[in-house]
Amino acid sequence: MTELTESAPRVGVLNPPVLAFPNFASSQLRSRSRRQGAGTLWTNTYRRVLTGADAAVIVLVTLLAHLARFGFDSAQLQVGWFDVGYAQVSVTMAALWMLSLTAYRSRDARIVGIGTDEYRRVIHATVTLLGVLAMACMVFQISIARSYFAIAFPLGVAGLITSRWVLRQWLIRQRANGHYLSRVIVHGRSKDVRYVVNQIEKKSGAAYHVVGVSLTGNKRPAWISTGKRSIPVVSNEHSIVDAVQSLGADAVVVAGPGKGGGKYIQELGWQLEESATELILTTGLENVAGPRIHSRPVEGLPLMHVELPQYSGARHTLKRMLDVVLSASALLMLVPVFLVLAVLIKRDSAGPVLFRQERVGRGGEKFMMLKFRSMVQTAEQDLAGLLSLNEGAGVLFKMENDPRVTSVGRWMRKYSLDELPQFWNVLIGDMSLVGPRPPLQREVDCYESRVHRRLYIKPGLTGMWQTNGRSELNWRDSVRLDLYYVENWSLAGDLIILWRTAVQMVKPVGAF
Repeated sequence: MTELTESAPRVGVLNPPVLAFPNFASSQLRSRSRRQGAGTLWTNTYRRVLTGADAAVIVLVTLLAHLARFGFDSAQLQVGWFDVGYAQVSVTMAALWMLSLTAYRSRDARIVGIGTDEYRRVIHATVTLLGVLAMACMVFQISIARSYFAIAFPLGVAGLITSRWVLRQWLIRQRANGHYLSRVIVHGRSKDVRYVVNQIEKKSGAAYHVVGVSLTGNKRPAWISTGKRSIPVVSNEHSIVDAVQSLGADAVVVAGPGKGGGKYIQELGWQLEESATELILTTGLENVAGPRIHSRPVEGLPLMHVELPQYSGARHTLKRMLDVVLSASALLMLVPVFLVLAVLIKRDSAGPVLFRQERVGRGGEKFMMLKFRSMVQTAEQDLAGLLSLNEGAGVLFKMENDPRVTSVGRWMRKYSLDELPQFWNVLIGDMSLVGPRPPLQREVDCYESRVHRRLYIKPGLTGMWQTNGRSELNWRDSVRLDLYYVENWSLAGDLIILWRTAVQMVKPVGAF
């Protein structure tokens, strides 16, 4: 949060939204919650639930690690002049693990329930703890069983992320039914208000519910339409505080620069302070994820720092290591599946089992991408006669009932099985597990200048386009998702995309 003055209320940035929990008990609690601050009561309740879930997971995995490594024996290790049992080690590690999760603010109201930052902080807290314990063992010459750590930490990460995911699904369902929403009024010029409201409705995961808008100036309509619904215009810049009180709003979102500049924002903050209503400022930055935005006050001047995207370095080295380990493991485990698919393809239609096609990779370098053949052998030659039937937009060719697709190919495409040979492309370094869609040269030739940023990192076997509609996406949305990923990717985000891709393969949506 960024503070304008020491006495001003909390001021947030719309990316990411602040989690707030309206009443699910009584009107008396609702009044108490509002006096305490926007959603304070139920935010704290949800934080306590997360704490309990984290503690349960950590206790369980440390117990399993102990039983798997030592059974029911009271194993001990030498620490200086003392003999310490692994039971004490487990208790100490569990306590430090909980402290690490707290230190990394993995239960911060601004990141829980939405986006990938929550999962990222869980992973960072765990990795940091593992590093600290490893250094402590080396410095103090503690000979601890490595297999104990090898069991506890991977299980712990998986368990913590799974428990957070389960709780998030519950929260999403509650919000879909109108619960646990933060009631907000959006204030600003008409154009800015419409944009912010549309983004909230489309992307916030229902964390906010816009109950009214406040427009600057004397001339204003009674309602504004956002495409999905009409929202009442409840005030202007002079009467917004009265509107907050009458509607029981939890927060005011200021869209755009606004009339009156910083002085008006400061005075609005002072007026909202009495009702404990939160003041939220939009950044106006598109395709910039929350973790890249940092505030730093300098002598009372709030400055917003935006980190530059990183296209090389340690994070990319770790990404490559993850690619090698997971792709090699997948290739070994999928050998029986490959054999079955090869037989089915051969029996279904004439032609080779594998389809090789030249694609453009990182920095414009070309490579041969592998797929199981899902079309007839003459598919490339037949394309010219189908261009007039293109159902896609932009430079992509899409056709839901493409006559070139074989019967086995249509089934493989539905479940993305035709993409499995690309694990080899990942292993040899042409592709990554997660990244932008690998384009054809003819597509790259038609790119606008900004779209070439898709080539700044390796293309992916899957990506945000795969988990957000696949073939149902239009060209503009596909580019937007790819460019967002290029500039804001993270290892935690990659793991989430891989998980969502696995779910999509079981319950396919938008594939043809």
